[in-house]
Amino acid sequence: MSASGGAKAIVAALAANLAIAVSKFVAFLFSGSSSMLAEAVHSLADSGNQLLLLIGGKKAKRDATPQHPFGYGRERYIYAFLVSIVLFSVGGMFAVYEGYEKISHPHDLEHWYWPVGVLVFAIIAEGFSFRTAIKESNVTRGSLSWGQFIKRAKAPELPVVLLEDFGALIGLVLALLGVGLTLATGDGVWDGIGTLCIGVLLIAIAIVLALETKSLLLGEAAGTDEVRKIEAAVVDGTTVTGLIHMRTLHLGPEELLVAAKIAVQHDDTAAEVARAINEAEARIRAAVPIARVIYLEPDIYSAADAAKGPDREATPGGPTSAPEH
Repeated sequence: MSASGGAKAIVAALAANLAIAVSKFVAFLFSGSSSMLAEAVHSLADSGNQLLLLIGGKKAKRDATPQHPFGYGRERYIYAFLVSIVLFSVGGMFAVYEGYEKISHPHDLEHWYWPVGVLVFAIIAEGFSFRTAIKESNVTRGSLSWGQFIKRAKAPELPVVLLEDFGALIGLVLALLGVGLTLATGDGVWDGIGTLCIGVLLIAIAIVLALETKSLLLGEAAGTDEVRKIEAAVVDGTTVTGLIHMRTLHLGPEELLVAAKIAVQHDDTAAEVARAINEAEARIRAAVPIARVIYLEPDIYSAADAAKGPDREATPGGPTSAPEH
């Protein structure tokens, strides 16, 4: 996995969640707190999620095959989508169920200092993991807001870890409030309410992750900046006189397919056109290094077809145009 894939953030989150999961299960056994059980299962699910992200990153490195000629870069998207399913089912739905059970059948907490101590430890550990994810994200986030970064990021690992850690911190605060109110009032219903809130939070985060990774799985175009760079790199003003139309598609977080129809002079020789295409491909790769699969089709620009509008079938140089001779 590349550095932009956030391997450091994933490993930090995995180590934190494993330690936290063990401590939460111990606290649950001593106290009987449903909030602690929900949080323990949440941390265990998060640990599995980080393993899924690491597996996806490794599988994505496989070489292309005749059956998969564009490689396996989208494995990372598939495993990120699986993370949202695990977070929804194992984390969110379990917490909702536990919260409902505790509200229906409340009971007092035993050895209250166990859940309180573990929650404080977990907040510190999750805070360290969240800080690492923020630091790794800032390398590629640039001037984007956090919402824009999560929505536009092509590498799914950092948005997943960021949302997981953010949800974990909020969940820990909710669990601490539930335990605290149970101790203050002597009513175990508060512990159940805290657990229920944790479940709703996890389900909401899982839905956001699912929607974002679904978009990546369907196939997203290059970002606006990359598109501008490619457009500027294609035209040399001599042999390649214009860009008729272009499509881009992410084959993986760090692999971009570029397909374009370019305008050439009607009296250019085949050798000149071939040389111009090779030079244009080199300029594109220099401007946007992740553009690794490039298909350029030469055609003669038609002003008449351009006047027909943006319809695909009327695209200048497209299926409706006849090359000029």
